[in-house]
Amino acid sequence: MGWLGWALLSAVFAAATALLAKVGITGIDSNLATAIRTTVILFFTWAIAIGLDKHHGLTEIGRRSWVFLVLSGVATGLSWLCYFRALQLGPASSVAPIDKLSVVLVIVCAWLFLGERLTLLKAAGGGLIALGALLLAWA
Repeated sequence: MGWLGWALLSAVFAAATALLAKVGITGIDSNLATAIRTTVILFFTWAIAIGLDKHHGLTEIGRRSWVFLVLSGVATGLSWLCYFRALQLGPASSVAPIDKLSVVLVIVCAWLFLGERLTLLKAAGGGLIALGALLLAWA
């Protein structure tokens, strides 16, 4: 399966995440809910890595990759803490579109910092995503 198939599956599971989390955080602290979710993810992903015999690659990871993977993990944790708190305070149908403004941020930052091409079509698409997210959030 190519990148598009995996990206579509990611979208399906992200939607399931929002809906299941909205129901799951009812009556509990959002930080505790995030900790529970993260623990499940920890065991689940290590089970996959070990089950596919990929865990031996740990010794081959360079220092630069470790630094950026750890920073990515910190950013993910902060994102999840904020997302679960937002879900607890607001409707899932408004929180999820605002969260997806990350797509626009990735487009801009990939252009600025990673040297990816920013075409007129990509910029217009990013603008439409931003407009759509805002419209959905306050509809």
